[in-house]
Amino acid sequence: MLTLIEWGVAVLALVVALGLRPWRMLRGALLTPALAAVALLPWLWLLPQKMPPGLQIQLSGASLLVLMLGWPLAVLVLALVGLVVWVVGQAGAEQALSQWVWVGLVPATLALGIGAVLRRWLPANPFVYTLGRGFLGTAAAVFLSGALMVGLHLLVGVPELEHALVGRWLMAWGDAFLTGMFSAIFVAFAPQWLATWSDQRYLQPPKKS
Repeated sequence: MLTLIEWGVAVLALVVALGLRPWRMLRGALLTPALAAVALLPWLWLLPQKMPPGLQIQLSGASLLVLMLGWPLAVLVLALVGLVVWVVGQAGAEQALSQWVWVGLVPATLALGIGAVLRRWLPANPFVYTLGRGFLGTAAAVFLSGALMVGLHLLVGVPELEHALVGRWLMAWGDAFLTGMFSAIFVAFAPQWLATWSDQRYLQPPKKS
């Protein structure tokens, strides 16, 4: 049952992303961060396989990918990352699928939604972007994804680790720290690597009253 839900989420995300043809964005400056993500992110996802049994440390990176590439292109890059992890790692197909969905696709989609809410209700400000979307938004997206996974496990009768939500809450802040730090660095030194950043939107002078 859980595997069918994960396949449904994965197929739906891929269909929507492919329908938007995001590879067209690779003609510009986004090719570099996309290739860097495919080369580096699998090693973060492989960390749990190198650690002792239990609730292992798991970093996502999905929220940062959404900030850098936009959601459609991030979905395709996450698919490549999941494929590399499955081929190179020791996990089976079902475990690789679960990691792709709950560590990649779901946090990325939640980060997109949180970003849309912040754009709608908060002023266009660099601090809102880096602190809101980069830091706090990432913490919320990663934790909510973990909470959804734990909840589904409980619904279908799959045993979960004790204090799993506490562990996922703590790990979400690790992801938030990294995403907030890199988003601030890219805003300052490489804004062309952030598809969701716009100088015209976030660096406008304040309106005169």
